[in-house]
Amino acid sequence: MWARVCGALAGIWLMAAPSVLGYGGAARVSDLIAGPLAVSAAVIAMSQVTRPIRWAALPLGAWVVIAPWLLDAPAKARVSGLLAGVLLIGVALVRGQVHERFGGGWAALWRRGEA
Repeated sequence: MWARVCGALAGIWLMAAPSVLGYGGAARVSDLIAGPLAVSAAVIAMSQVTRPIRWAALPLGAWVVIAPWLLDAPAKARVSGLLAGVLLIGVALVRGQVHERFGGGWAALWRRGEA
């Protein structure tokens, strides 16, 4: 759960960073799009059933890391993107504790039919 909270906080930072650090242009737009996506993925992944959504933070974090260089952003946006992106990538890799198993996929349907 802590990893999802960190992912959500990284997304909130991405939404606030352009105003706090004072940068604009394409880097601002990129952060204002990536931020809500990161928060949404983190909040959805808080539930054990939807935890695989955490993998959405992996490409999102990669984009946040490389976007400031591709979009020719100022140095403060690059540092912010690097830190937030690495955090998003890191929290995507944290599995979390499994408390209960759900479903079983198609195999669960076939096993019920055999009984």
